[in-house]
Amino acid sequence: MSEPRNLSIDGNRLWNSIMEVAKIGATDKGGSRRLALTDLDREARDLFVTWCKEAGCTISIDQMGNIFARRPGSDPDASAVMTGSHLDTQPTGGRFDGVYGVLAGLEVIRTLNDLGTETERPIDVVVWTNEEGSRFAPSMISSGVFAGEFTLEHGLSRPDSDGLTIGEELQRIGYAGDEEVGTRAVHAYFEAHIEQGPILEAEDKTIGVVTGAQGQRWYEVTLTGVESHAGPTPMDRRKDALLGAARLVELVNHIGLDNAPNACATVGMIDSYPNSRNVIPGRVFLTIDFRHPDAEVLTQMDTDMRDGLDAIAATIGLNLAIEQILDLAPVHFDESCVAAVRQATEAQDYTLRDMISGAGHDACNIAAVAPTSMIFIPCIDGISHNEVEDAKPEWITAGGQVLLGAMLELAGVK
Repeated sequence: MSEPRNLSIDGNRLWNSIMEVAKIGATDKGGSRRLALTDLDREARDLFVTWCKEAGCTISIDQMGNIFARRPGSDPDASAVMTGSHLDTQPTGGRFDGVYGVLAGLEVIRTLNDLGTETERPIDVVVWTNEEGSRFAPSMISSGVFAGEFTLEHGLSRPDSDGLTIGEELQRIGYAGDEEVGTRAVHAYFEAHIEQGPILEAEDKTIGVVTGAQGQRWYEVTLTGVESHAGPTPMDRRKDALLGAARLVELVNHIGLDNAPNACATVGMIDSYPNSRNVIPGRVFLTIDFRHPDAEVLTQMDTDMRDGLDAIAATIGLNLAIEQILDLAPVHFDESCVAAVRQATEAQDYTLRDMISGAGHDACNIAAVAPTSMIFIPCIDGISHNEVEDAKPEWITAGGQVLLGAMLELAGVK
């Protein structure tokens, strides 16, 4: 039997698998559009399940539609070493975000099959439902239910903009499973992912050893004034909700800059009503996204935003409603899993650097219930959540190779 460090994945096969899934929901600019639980998401799920069955895996689906493909180990009672990510994309997403982690996990299984290598623990590859949060908010909700962050009822009841819920759409596309969410024992969890930022490429590093992730707080804000005619209404008599939103956008930006270099502060969605060129907006809905690796700083950002928002509303004469819909504490990944990633990287002589993830990932939820770490590879120009998102085949191979090594370190080889 070969030593684990001498086992090699088939990088061409991994790349070709990614390109095959990219055809599902392919966009004109070379990206992918597979919103969660649409027919295109179902098509990608079906292809993944087919490939896993061909690789000899058993398939289980839980009540949140999370798909688990298992390659058995020699110890039938042992908990699994798990890897995976997601298949859903942003509305104008790329070919690698999420799907890379899923198919890198499948490539681990295919490689072990090719070489006749038996692990002591089972290997699980998971597809998490609705990681992106672009159709159903919040993001990462299904891994959150798995980890006990949300109740099953809350997860299934999340609606899209048309009022369709996750539960209804799971039933419609045939992925409403019966396995109880969160009952599957996980010995360790690894997630391979493109960095989604520019650091690795800029520093000419091949692997990011991810030691943790920023905390996140998401908010939904509604500012309500009075819509009125844009001509007859004097400037000093207006209750312009969009003016309040503009000042809030600037406030959010200042809060991010005031807490540099680690803070990120974003207004990502704005919906103005009635959205007519000659009507003063009477209501505006917008979203706020705060991120920082220090929980105390996040709390101060929250306070500064709320105080400033109160002042903005009072000055213009607006009513406001604010709801915090996501509160993820900063995550510190398991030292033994981080060490396994570092060891697997060094065994292949890849260049590396330690990193904190600026983006949220399902691994951030799973870290609450199982030892966890992540593997980052570069993406060209640091661009992600964009149709031009790209990565080099050698980076794709390197991340898969490190994933194989790290998983075997925790799964054991017979």
